[in-house]
Amino acid sequence: MRSFLSLLAIGILAMTLSSNDAGAQSDPENTLVMELKDGVVRIEMLPDLAPQHVEQIKTLVRREFYDGIVFHRVIDGFMAQTGDPTGTGRGGSDLPDLPAEFSAEPFERGVVGMARSQSPNSGNSQFFITFAPARFLDKQYTVWGRVVEGMEFVDQIKKAPRGDQSGTVRDPDKIITLRVAADVD
Repeated sequence: MRSFLSLLAIGILAMTLSSNDAGAQSDPENTLVMELKDGVVRIEMLPDLAPQHVEQIKTLVRREFYDGIVFHRVIDGFMAQTGDPTGTGRGGSDLPDLPAEFSAEPFERGVVGMARSQSPNSGNSQFFITFAPARFLDKQYTVWGRVVEGMEFVDQIKKAPRGDQSGTVRDPDKIITLRVAADVD
């Protein structure tokens, strides 16, 4: 019985190690590399959940659309939003808006979701990264990615002053560069 339990423990350990190795190997075509002032953030895109959103983000990244764009709305304990070339929260790209691709994927810390207006089918170029679980967003916003490395640098993005419900940041941080890993690695 004792040897059976030992073998079982070894088997579980081996499966855990192999699944961790598999998770560490990401698909460069579906990984973003975002350079911020404090360090590099890697985002795993989730085309199985939101194929149209992932494709649009990749198109914009390859156009270098996000380079130099500010985090215009940053609320401590909630999220950092970017992707508006005007920096006002009202702008977007010249690409068409996307239909919602809602899923059961929960908004946990480090999840990347598509920002939108009141219309669920208005996602375009703006996205946000959650600092903490935000389960009230589940099935109401499209999840298209998750931070897999460098969340500590996302945490250092300049926040709006406490009590500012709009999340407007004075002298905001920006994305230095955003690239598809397959294009740079």
